[in-house]
This record gives sequence, C-alpha cells and structure tokens, in this order.
Amino acid sequence: MKAVILAGGLGNRLKPFTQVIPKPLLPLGEKSILEIQISYLKSYGFDEIFLATNYKSDYIRSFFGDGSSHGVKLTVSKEEKPLGTCGPVKLIEDKIKEPFLVMNGDILTTIDFGKLYHHACNQKAKLTVVTKEISMPFQFGNVYHDGMYITGIEEKPDIKLEIVAGIYILKPAIFQHIPEDIYFGMDDLIKKMLSEEITIIRYLTKEYWLDIGRIEDYQEAQEIYENHFKLD
Repeated sequence: MKAVILAGGLGNRLKPFTQVIPKPLLPLGEKSILEIQISYLKSYGFDEIFLATNYKSDYIRSFFGDGSSHGVKLTVSKEEKPLGTCGPVKLIEDKIKEPFLVMNGDILTTIDFGKLYHHACNQKAKLTVVTKEISMPFQFGNVYHDGMYITGIEEKPDIKLEIVAGIYILKPAIFQHIPEDIYFGMDDLIKKMLSEEITIIRYLTKEYWLDIGRIEDYQEAQEIYENHFKLD
C-alpha cells in the first residue's frame, strides 16, 4: 500500500525550532515526528511512502535516504514552488495507480490506518476525508432569553466542532480534479468536488489525534509520547 506524507511546510508557528530543523523532523523522545508516522504506517501495511517536500528538502532526503533503514520504499518529491496541500500530490500522479493515503506531516494519531484504508476502498467515492470531533473552551457565558427576560445562562460552554483531520484516502481517479502547477489545497479540492456534486466520504475517528501546529502542541506531544507513540 502507498502513502503520501505532506512534509513541505515552513512551520512558522514553531519557530525558533524550525529555523534549523524542518517541522516533520522535530524530535519526540528518540524519534522524529516523521519517523513515528512512517513506523505507524508500516505497521499497518504501507510499504511505499512518498514524502512531498519543499522547505529543507535536502535535509529530509539525507535523513531518510531510500527508506530501507525504516523498512519501507521511500521517495522524496520536491515542489519547486508552494503548491498547497493537494498540488504536491499531482507531481507523483504517474507513480500511483491504486488507492493511497495522504496525511499532513505534523499529525500524531493512533488511528487504525489499515481499517481506514480498507473502509475507504470499499466505498464508491474517489475521496474519503478523516474527521475529528474537538471541544474548544469559550471564554464567555451563553445567555438564553425570551425577549427582554433572561431564562437561563450557561457559564463558559465548550464549543464542539467536527474538523478535517488532515488524513485522506484518495483513489487514482481523483487526479482529474487536481490542476497542475498551481497552489491547490485539500480544502479547494473538497469545495470543487462538492460544487460538482461528487460524493465525498466522511470517516470520523475516535482515536487520539494531535495537530502539532503551535509551541503548546509540541509540548503536549512531548508529554504524551511515552504513552502513545514510543515504539520498539
């Protein structure tokens, strides 16, 4: 099975760490974020992995080589200009002839990748989008009223949202919907397909999930590493 990891981000919100090291190579315990992702994908049968890179691409290439030291076939693809989260996938269209996984290079999750992949393959849809329910604290009380009369108050309620988790299963037919050589995000692809009334499958995950986008997220990842991601 094949997977694409989007590892080309600048990691601006994680500076100063990312001024020297690309975000996917930031260490967690004795491994980097990207090594943990590759190990998990391999454990679920993904044996060919493409790293879509831009920022510090040569650093990533020299770190992983051909992937043999991690037990996978690994190819580093470099975009010459920023292409978003979907454009880089178009660059390797000729190398993928089967359903494949795409995930952001700054995500840690305990999702069952094998179950996700096989579920998506059995759907009559070109795209399956993994989603995650999150709760966001709200700093004000919510007032209920009937005209001028207050009927209730809810003190600082959590806002519950279902978000795109940055993990997708795509079938090769999806390439016809991705333009060449322009900045094009997964959100653009989803909006385009919806506007054309093309079916998209939702896959809600209940497993642990963390997007390492900010300093505080990286600190949380360090704290939970031992329990969730320390692999033999």
